[in-house]
Amino acid sequence: MSYNKYYSEWAYNPLSFWDEKAKDVSWIEPYKKTLHKTDNYYEWFHQGKLNTCYNCVDKHVENGKSDKVAIIYDSPITNTKKKVTYGQLLKQVSSLAASLNNIGVKKGDRVILYMPMIPEVIISMLACARIGAIHSVVFGGFAAEELASRISDVLPKVIISASCGLEPKRIIDYKKILNKALSLTSHKPIKQIIYQREQYLCKLTSENDISWNEFVDNSFSINCVPVDSNDPLYILHTSGTTGIPKGIVRTNGGHAVALLNSMKMTYDISEDDIFWAASDVGWVVGHSYIVYAPLLLGCSTVLYEGKPVGTPDAGQFWRVISEYKVKTMFTAPTAIRAIKKEDADGQELKKYDLSKLQYIFLAGERADPESIKWTMEMTKKPVIDHWWQTETGWSIAGNFPQFGLFDIMYGSTGKAAPGFQVNVLNDKGEKLAPENMGNLVIKLPLPPGCSSEIWNNKNRFYEAYLKKFDGYYDTSDAGIIDKNGYISVMSRTDDIINCAGHRLSTGSIEEILTQHQDVAECAVVGFNDELKGQVPIGLIVLSTSSMNSENTIIKETINLVREKLGPVASYKKSIVVENLPKTRSGKILRSTISKILNKEDYKVPATIEDINTLELIKCLKV
Repeated sequence: MSYNKYYSEWAYNPLSFWDEKAKDVSWIEPYKKTLHKTDNYYEWFHQGKLNTCYNCVDKHVENGKSDKVAIIYDSPITNTKKKVTYGQLLKQVSSLAASLNNIGVKKGDRVILYMPMIPEVIISMLACARIGAIHSVVFGGFAAEELASRISDVLPKVIISASCGLEPKRIIDYKKILNKALSLTSHKPIKQIIYQREQYLCKLTSENDISWNEFVDNSFSINCVPVDSNDPLYILHTSGTTGIPKGIVRTNGGHAVALLNSMKMTYDISEDDIFWAASDVGWVVGHSYIVYAPLLLGCSTVLYEGKPVGTPDAGQFWRVISEYKVKTMFTAPTAIRAIKKEDADGQELKKYDLSKLQYIFLAGERADPESIKWTMEMTKKPVIDHWWQTETGWSIAGNFPQFGLFDIMYGSTGKAAPGFQVNVLNDKGEKLAPENMGNLVIKLPLPPGCSSEIWNNKNRFYEAYLKKFDGYYDTSDAGIIDKNGYISVMSRTDDIINCAGHRLSTGSIEEILTQHQDVAECAVVGFNDELKGQVPIGLIVLSTSSMNSENTIIKETINLVREKLGPVASYKKSIVVENLPKTRSGKILRSTISKILNKEDYKVPATIEDINTLELIKCLKV
């Protein structure tokens, strides 16, 4: 079936479409209504009962797949490799779930997970789902103040953590951070369960501390607890590039249906394949595509504790793909740019056999065309940019191998996924014709799997996403849809520069800058100008293989923008920097950079990866 026919089937009868997809999920009690609406709140598979852990683990064991590998753990940082079968996963998840239940953790209770990329974090997520507890994963290594704010928000009955996290050149003392976080909040969990890693054994100093091995009784087991389709599965706080994270709520039923459907539709994965999302469980990509979607399908998922470069080299992604015969890989553009910067001629890549790899998917940050072209040239594989958000939980737009890939258009995130009707509106809420840039919005209702609630503040979701454009979800992204339905996400709406009355997208200028052979990556922000309102400034990171002088590169990038975009852009300044400040999930902090350069008040988000880079930018003379 073609993409157009499949999309039309959804558009013609969305409820029938999702009813068909829901048949692939095991329900304890069938839902009574496919879609139920109350005010601005939508419920998919209303009053159905299921258990997500059952669908991820028990179901496959019962179907005779106990010996099938569920998790492939690869940690170049610790030189550890391990495989966990579905049968082993069931035993470990059930024992932890039973142990949690024995101390009073029950359906609806919250459990915060503050853990590194080890199998125990997946076990903990599934154990919570098994007993109906709501997990809230906090990215490992977040500062104590941010961990404390999340503790205060979700009020966990228990916190599960580890003694440490590992970076290429340092050990992060998680227990010390956790202790400080608990001192900053009035809420006190009944237990802190600490998984002791051999790289660092922490001291259990609080009366509520207990080691993982002491806490988990392997003789215990517990059956899956039925939960309502619209009971929360997890709370995940957004990465907070604005410094104000929101606790996005994901419910069980729609999540299971949407993610299971997406594995084949979006990523062309069957239960016999190996899937790798090179992300972190602290982000939505990790929730959806390291943990839940692969396990719902019953395939093998790769859990990688390492970096794209430096652990120990720029060939590690290709090693993992080669060693485990990965069919589809999903990563962030920033990872590809890091590899390209270190290994521009692909010498590391050439060491490995990528014959089993069929697709590379990118998301999380605008994928510049040059990085896509480079990756396709080096790997000889299709590289597919697709667009989604923490709030949606799966891709809004992409290119769908299930129907045969349509042409890859550089700079575009593909076409709308069946389930999403995407439009472009001006600020007055009027639809724009193709090729016109405006606000990218999604017609309500959002499909299954999307959030419609923020924890502890239901009205905040309406205020943040639904209020601006009646009948639509506001993505806060700006972009264009062409006459063939290709969607190009150009930038966040607050990254649009108004230069002498012309609306300029930072993404379009960045796209031009990265065409320069010496530019590894860049960020364009608006600088206040008395005459023109704002003018664009480019911060550029040079490739390690660059042989030209900085002054030459700066002049050439300015001329390149003038040549490609014209004088209307008023682009007159490029600044060479060593690195760009990013969130841990790879998003460049353009808003923070802009505020620093314009001497405006700003808050450094907790997700900052390199504080030294921010200090560097503060000293820039513009």
